[in-house]
Amino acid sequence: MDERAVQCALSALERYHDGPPKHPRSYADLHEHVLALARAGLLVVVDEPINKDAEMHPLVRWQYRGGIAEPDRKAFLFTQPTDSKGRRFDMSVLVAGLAANRDVYRIGFGKPLEEIGQAWVRAIANPIAPRLVADAPCQEVVTTGADLERDGYGLDGLPVPISSPGWDNAPYLSAGHYITKDPDTGVQNVGNYRGQLKAPRRLGMNPSVELRAGIFAHWQKCKARGEPLPCAVVVGCPPVISYASVQKMPEHLDELAVAGALADGPINVVRAKTVDLLVPAEAEIVIEGMINTESLEPEAPFGESHGYVNLQEYNAFMEVTAITRRRHAILTSFISQVTPSESSVIRRVAMEPVYLHHLRSVLGIAGVKRVAMHEPLTSLYAVIAIQCARGTPETEIWRALYGAASLHRFAGKWV
Repeated sequence: MDERAVQCALSALERYHDGPPKHPRSYADLHEHVLALARAGLLVVVDEPINKDAEMHPLVRWQYRGGIAEPDRKAFLFTQPTDSKGRRFDMSVLVAGLAANRDVYRIGFGKPLEEIGQAWVRAIANPIAPRLVADAPCQEVVTTGADLERDGYGLDGLPVPISSPGWDNAPYLSAGHYITKDPDTGVQNVGNYRGQLKAPRRLGMNPSVELRAGIFAHWQKCKARGEPLPCAVVVGCPPVISYASVQKMPEHLDELAVAGALADGPINVVRAKTVDLLVPAEAEIVIEGMINTESLEPEAPFGESHGYVNLQEYNAFMEVTAITRRRHAILTSFISQVTPSESSVIRRVAMEPVYLHHLRSVLGIAGVKRVAMHEPLTSLYAVIAIQCARGTPETEIWRALYGAASLHRFAGKWV
């Protein structure tokens, strides 16, 4: 991107100059990240109306499907989103803004690419507990109760794109970070799951039952108690939180604490308004509510990373009790579904060095030289290539194969 384009992008982003941080922190919030992308020539600002239901994702996806090399892919910020009914929204939409390519990821992470692998290893081993603050930017605008039913004040007021027009049955959150709490231990979990906008106060979801994600374990415990599951869905936040939310962590770890370790300092959190949860203080949008544990509803179809459509099935849903946000909020949306995609990059950059560390340092297999994830199947962790030094004993090669297959419980097969 030439200097003139960079200056045009920076000019369009004047509204996101928020001044000094409200609370001390060692990490960039999303506004600062967007400005950093613009300065680096990695941001395309679309400062004119664009239909988020029919045009937005297809435009950005073209750089993945149209043969553009990964280093040349960009983040996109849409400052005037509209929908197919002509509604205009008072917030921007960031697409591919966290992992359009490895450089975008690096800027969000705040460390050189060669240091990211060890940063993940250290963060998982030595998490830093979040820091509670009294007030926060994420609660500059608060909508609760009957106001959520007013036109444009509930979920219908969020410019959530349709990922695959003509295939998906609704707008879906693709970068919704679901925060729930273990009712027995009190430990919070943050995971990224899709979220179907069903009504102004109703959000469908897919809690990855087959992977036994943390949120599903919490749902089962609350179901046994006969209680709904309190939940807060973060849509847009400091990049390090997004990077932690999409990775597979041990269940006893709070992803916000891991994000703090990635940032070399605690993540600021604030108490949610209507549920007993701690949410990132610098989040852009937080959707609070209760997940029903007595009933399921039809959800999907929705495109998946392997290129096929996940057909309609029965899944959990959430009744929204509050929506809080920043005054100049940026809604984040991942380019997910069929790979290559932003989702495959965001997982691959972190998981390749984690697998390498596991094989070399934890299992002590010195002959392992490199681990690479096959991008079309990254989200499924289905094909992992392990390169060993010439002359590595066959027994060590087999140990590496078994070791890679056993790192995550949901990937327990090798072929």
